[in-house]
Amino acid sequence: MVGSTDIFDNNRNCWAIEKADKASVIIDAEHYFRHLRQAMKNAQRRIILIGWDFDSRVEMHDTEQTVEGPLEIGHYVDWLVKRNPELQIFILRWDTGAIKSLFRGRTLLTLARWRFHPRIHLKLDSKHPVGAAQHQKLAIIDEDTAFCGGIDITDNRWDTRAHNEVQPLRAPPSNTDAGPWHDLTMAVQGPAAKKLAEFAVNRWKVAGGTKMIETISADCWPAKLKPAFQNVDIAIARTQPETDNQPAITEIEQLYIDLIASAEKFVYAESQYFASQKIAAAIAERLREKNGPEIVILNPVRSEGWLEPEVMDTKRARLVKALMDIDHEGRFRIFHVLNEAGSGIYIHAKILIVDDRVIRVGSSNINNRSLGFDTEVDLAIDAGNTKKTAVHEQIARIRNDLLAEHLRVDISEIEAMFLKTGSLIETIEQCRSEGTTMRDYQLPDLGDVEEWLADHSVLDPTDADDNFAGFRHRRLRWKFLGQ
Repeated sequence: MVGSTDIFDNNRNCWAIEKADKASVIIDAEHYFRHLRQAMKNAQRRIILIGWDFDSRVEMHDTEQTVEGPLEIGHYVDWLVKRNPELQIFILRWDTGAIKSLFRGRTLLTLARWRFHPRIHLKLDSKHPVGAAQHQKLAIIDEDTAFCGGIDITDNRWDTRAHNEVQPLRAPPSNTDAGPWHDLTMAVQGPAAKKLAEFAVNRWKVAGGTKMIETISADCWPAKLKPAFQNVDIAIARTQPETDNQPAITEIEQLYIDLIASAEKFVYAESQYFASQKIAAAIAERLREKNGPEIVILNPVRSEGWLEPEVMDTKRARLVKALMDIDHEGRFRIFHVLNEAGSGIYIHAKILIVDDRVIRVGSSNINNRSLGFDTEVDLAIDAGNTKKTAVHEQIARIRNDLLAEHLRVDISEIEAMFLKTGSLIETIEQCRSEGTTMRDYQLPDLGDVEEWLADHSVLDPTDADDNFAGFRHRRLRWKFLGQ
């Protein structure tokens, strides 16, 4: 077995530790959809798709390869069950998020067609506290191959790694291009995938789904996906809010804190948000140290939504200001990523890399919801501290590959500069050019209203008792029911 799992403790910061025969990080949705299509085509008996959202109209384009079967995921599901009479497909998604999808074009017709199909099973997940969300993004192919990360099969997710300003294939079914979008996921094969299958089956059962068919462990790994890791241990960590019949599970939050505490040289993270007081406090402890690690975080310029920018972005500003005040050695930076036209690339990825030793990929963001209120699942690999191995090299390559994409340079330039400087921040400074790629976060002015919103966790609740979260959830239901 390659690597060490000393940092993982399944009584503290993870649910299980299982071997992966193969594992790979897939960057951006064009590549994810390519490999997901192939894995689904390889399925023998069962496919489980779990997501925050699912849009059957999404077209899974591929600019590099000729696809087999329909482009549209809804028709692709039909095609799969038609060509394989043994295959059953189970789709689980968040119930509240499903309300708006009922009014998406042909969605009602697709749902009606699937409702009476004996081998396509749909379920809305409502087994969470009022206001909480089912936020996991999982695809489980038989018990052999699994994908876990930040990418839902929905609109405004598909993009190439170029993140061009104009990309006709990025236009979603709504025909409103959300712009450049950066995301990623992890694929695993072997016992780790089988454990994720167990996890997914249990979530389906908790949500009230009917009994699933038994499946097999046929080789479903996509042929074009080169494994970055082989024979490594995978830790599976969860967030699960407290309910009447189960205690809260906060393994992901603890894993974040433990990983930040373990860093010797650097922490590199990409996240949709930076709005967790506990994670900020863990970073503050490291910044107070003399000659401690660098902390580099990539965020979108602004959060999505009608109120989220006022809440999440204001929280981010206040946390960043507090951290800057104690960062006497200049080791903390937050960056935005821009494309060639100067437009912000939306960072939806959820990844954390520590010292090129540990890599964590999953559905959780650095905010209170992901760390205590919504349902989440993350995967992590620890290469160990003993000596440099192929696992360390692969984690370093993923980090360098991400920076090369964001800075729009060749990966060899990143590798050479990091080898020369030994610093993530200096590497970014030296490799970026004016008007392109990565820009420093700038603190905004905080008005009275913004400060009030930041002080009251209206869209970032820490527990099920958040009154606004409950109000918002009920209001959505009332609106849908015409009340």
